[in-house]
Amino acid sequence: MMGKVRPTIVKRTARKLLSKYPDIFTDNFEENKKIIDQLIEYQSKRVRNRIAGYITHLIKVIKKKEQ
Repeated sequence: MMGKVRPTIVKRTARKLLSKYPDIFTDNFEENKKIIDQLIEYQSKRVRNRIAGYITHLIKVIKKKEQ
């Protein structure tokens, strides 16, 4: 199975936000989108959504490993 291709800026920003604020993100994309809107300012909705999607993905992976 091949993974999705994501730009480095999306991955780097998502990991940085997750390490800085590990408790505020959930596995809900819509909530993460709103949180990211408050934390950082991006010109494009697309980049914000990609970061929110990647954070959601990472949270789900972390939860799966914990089980």
